[in-house]
Amino acid sequence: MALQTSADSPVPVRTVLQLVGGWIGRLGRVWVEGQITELNRRGQTVYLTLRDPAANMSVRVVGARGVFDNPAVVDGARVVVHAKPDFYINRGSFSLTAIEVRAVGIGELLARLEQLKRTLAAEGLFRPERKRPLPFLPGTVGLICGRDSAAERDVLENARRRWPAVSFKVEPVAVQGSYAVGEVVEALRKLDADPEVEVIVITRGGGSLEDLLPFSDETMVRAVAAARTPVVSAIGHEQDNPLLDLVADHRASTPTDAAKRVVPDVREQVALVHQLRDRGRRAVTGRIERERTWLASVRSRPALADPVREVERKHEQVLTMRDRARRAVGAALDRAGDRLTHTRARLTALSPAATLERGYAIVQRPDGAVVRSAEELEPGDGLLVRLPDGKRSVTVEN
Repeated sequence: MALQTSADSPVPVRTVLQLVGGWIGRLGRVWVEGQITELNRRGQTVYLTLRDPAANMSVRVVGARGVFDNPAVVDGARVVVHAKPDFYINRGSFSLTAIEVRAVGIGELLARLEQLKRTLAAEGLFRPERKRPLPFLPGTVGLICGRDSAAERDVLENARRRWPAVSFKVEPVAVQGSYAVGEVVEALRKLDADPEVEVIVITRGGGSLEDLLPFSDETMVRAVAAARTPVVSAIGHEQDNPLLDLVADHRASTPTDAAKRVVPDVREQVALVHQLRDRGRRAVTGRIERERTWLASVRSRPALADPVREVERKHEQVLTMRDRARRAVGAALDRAGDRLTHTRARLTALSPAATLERGYAIVQRPDGAVVRSAEELEPGDGLLVRLPDGKRSVTVEN
C-alpha cells in the first residue's frame, strides 16, 4: 500500500526510513555476483565495493574478516557473495552483509563465456557479412589502449614507421579491472562519433584470463557490433581469443600486427608503384613495337611502296580486259551474223514464194482456203490464183 502524504500532512523521516528498511528486509538472503573494488580490512571487519562489470553500478559489502579469509578475495577478482540486504535506518544507507564469499572459478568463467558466445552467435553478431573492409589509407586512426602501455607504443611506432603521415587519436583507458568496460565503451563511442576517425583499434598486451575478461564482456561486445566505424581487435597474443575478436571487423594477433593491418607500408607501396609503372611501360612499349612492325609491313607492300607502278599495273589489266571484251563481242557478233545468214537461206529455200518462182501457183477460194483437190471444185466456182508476181481471179468452167 502506498504511503499517503501531502504538504499539509507529511510524515517524519524515521517513518520513511523504517518503511524502507521493512521493505528491504523482505528480500531475504541473496546470492550476488560482481567484481571486488576498494577492498579494505579494518580489524575484524572487511569493507569492499562490489561492482557490476557490465554497468556503472555498485553496492557496499560488509562482513567479518573470517568470511573473506580467502586468497582469491583481492581487488579486481570476480566473486559470488551470499549476503543479507541491510538498511541502516540511522544513516539511511544500504549495504550487503556478507555471509559467504566464493571466488568465480576459471571453469565457471569459461562456461559463462561459452554460453554468451552461443547467444551472440545466434543473434548474428559474428557473421562474416557484417564485417566491414578497412580503408586503404586512413587519414586518422582511433586508438583505445592502456595509459602509457607497451601496446600503445607498438601500434604508434610501427604505424608511423610504415606510413609517417598517419595521424592518431589516442584514448587512454583502463584495460583491466572493474572500470575497463565502462572506459573502453565510452572511448569507443567518442571515436565512433568523430567524423575524422576512419578506423578504430582496441588493443592491450597479453595477460591472464581474468585480465582479459573485460574484452569478453557483453556490453563491450555489443558496443563494438553497433559501431559505424570499422574496428580492429588486437588483444593479447595469438593464443588469446576474447569475444571482442569475433565481433570486430578485423582481428590482429598482436598490437604490432594491428599497425600492419590498418596502415600500408610506404616502402611496399612505392615498390608496388614502381612495379606497376614498369609493367605499364612494358605493355605500352610492346604495343607500340607491334604497331610499328605492322606499319612497316604495310608500308613495304607494293601498293604503298610504289603507288604509281600499281596504278600502271591496274591500267594494263584494264586495257587487257577491254581488248578481251572487244574480241569476245566481235566474235559473238560474227557468229550471230553467220547464224542469221544461214537461217535466212533456209527460210528462203523453204519459203512458198520460192516455190512459186519455180512455176507453181496456189489456188485459193475467195475466203482464203487452199484448194487441194480438183474434186473439191464445181463449175462456176470463183477462185483466186496466187502467182509469183501477183494474184488473178478465175472461174471454174467444167
